Amino acid sequence: MCGIVGYLGKKNTKQILLDGLKELEYRGYDSAGIAVLQNGNFSNYKAVGKLINLEEKTKDFITDGFAIGIGHTRWATHGKPTELNAHPHLGEFSYVVHNGIIENYAELKKELQSSGVTFLSQTDTEVIVHLFEKNQKNSTNSLEAFARTIKELHGAYAILLVTKSESDTIFFAKHGSPMLVGINGEDEKYFASSDTPLIGHCQNVNYFEDGDYGYVTPKTVAIYDKNGVKKEAKFTSLSQNKLSAQKEGYRFFMEKEIYEQSVVISDTLMGRLSDKEIIFDELDATLFDGINEIKLCACGTSYHAAMSASYLFERYSKIRTSLEIASEFRYREPIMSKDTLFVVISQSGETADTLETLKMAKAAGLKTLVICNVDNSSMVRLADATILTRAGIEKGVASTKAFATQVTVFWMLSLYIAKLKNSLGESQLAKHISLLREIPSHVKVKDDMHERIKRLSKRYLHGHGFFFIGRDIFYPLALEGALKLKEISYMHAEGYPAGEMKHGPIALADPELFTIALLPKHLHYEKTKSNVEELSARDSTICAISQIPFDKADDFIEISPCSDYMLEFFEMMTVVQLLSLEISIRLGNDVDMPRNLAKSVTVE
Repeated sequence: MCGIVGYLGKKNTKQILLDGLKELEYRGYDSAGIAVLQNGNFSNYKAVGKLINLEEKTKDFITDGFAIGIGHTRWATHGKPTELNAHPHLGEFSYVVHNGIIENYAELKKELQSSGVTFLSQTDTEVIVHLFEKNQKNSTNSLEAFARTIKELHGAYAILLVTKSESDTIFFAKHGSPMLVGINGEDEKYFASSDTPLIGHCQNVNYFEDGDYGYVTPKTVAIYDKNGVKKEAKFTSLSQNKLSAQKEGYRFFMEKEIYEQSVVISDTLMGRLSDKEIIFDELDATLFDGINEIKLCACGTSYHAAMSASYLFERYSKIRTSLEIASEFRYREPIMSKDTLFVVISQSGETADTLETLKMAKAAGLKTLVICNVDNSSMVRLADATILTRAGIEKGVASTKAFATQVTVFWMLSLYIAKLKNSLGESQLAKHISLLREIPSHVKVKDDMHERIKRLSKRYLHGHGFFFIGRDIFYPLALEGALKLKEISYMHAEGYPAGEMKHGPIALADPELFTIALLPKHLHYEKTKSNVEELSARDSTICAISQIPFDKADDFIEISPCSDYMLEFFEMMTVVQLLSLEISIRLGNDVDMPRNLAKSVTVE
């Protein structure tokens, strides 16, 4: 969710960089920085928190005449939000900013340290600038050194690099993370990770393709493909609508955030997986000493993530787990035992009811853990330990990527505890770690699936309600699917355990009752199928989501082949999110701002 800006020209470089970073605030960040090279000297400023802090630090800094500069807003993923971890990162005579993930940074860092390089930050980004300077010593020019550096990086990245040895040049590279360059006249060049910072400055921009790298000078835009072959820039007109630009071509922020889930889950996993174990640098294993129960407490979507976690903790960690709705827990005079780890879950870290339950647990002397998306939030400051979900800012009120990253964290945490308790063997742990690495590919939205859901949605605009049904961990997913539909379509929807149909709800079954059936191949398929057939026999309209075609379904949404039920969980999660989105769009609703709802509930 980080943001990048760059400028080369004779205007007020400092102000252009700061204004560009302001246009990227919607993406979320916890620190920011700029580096400017003018008259052969670097000036570098960083600040934690909002951009006003960076503006205050730079108020006496003046840029006049030709300069080159790069800037960055950072959402902490690897390393805490500190000035040392903020970008730009410095080598001996170069600076770099970077979005994305350098997957092999640990190996590169170890190799560089062995050759005498000292690192200042905890980030993966810093290896880029040190690797570039190392390669410069054995290259004929800076471009060759930069190209060699890019070839050694594995992962996703958008990179801008400036160096004293080329004082009129900005080097760039793009693979997996977005970046574009704009021109204004012959001598000015602008970079950004999305359109908005360039609106008002440029009319024409070039969107880089994966594998592109190169450099710009006042007179040149040089682009090379992944094979090192020079290519022509393809400049196109830049839309001047800033809100549309923030959505990056998507109709709503919610749609954009569904599509981002693959990237943010990759961020959530980054640095936390080895071949045989889960690594949470932010946790001390003694947190779990003497713990015989985990109590999970949350509201809304976070509660559904917590319910999903309860299945994983008991199944893999072999530890008793209980579940609480925060707004109820705080008023029912609960009994709290000190052998309980109290875990709260919140996207914002400010949810009022959940925050109050955390205070209750602290007062009762329980160990506490928060699963949260916002560092330095109230819950993070109060709890004994924190795991950040790294979802980036979420503008759509109906949560999508926050839920996805919370469940990802809980899957990892269940395996982390399983390792401590020896409740899973090494081969089982290795298998789960391999499955975790597959999640990003399974939540990546496929065009044909989205198109099918878009077409199907027109059949589900009437009726007297929806049942979302599933068994086991697919029950909380059914609850979450129903909540998404309620929030943005305003149609009545309920999530149920599939086995509960005959205990009352099936009385509602008729053709005007729509049943969204979650049918995982790898978990209770036959039993769930039998429950769906009961509804079908009573003429409920059935939409089945599964790997296996279901002949009793009126509509069938086929997910891709999955080797485990947890991968099916994430695929089906994406499907129910998209289905809710498309139904709401067809009904003409404001998807991002549903009526009566707020993004962060900071009152009772």
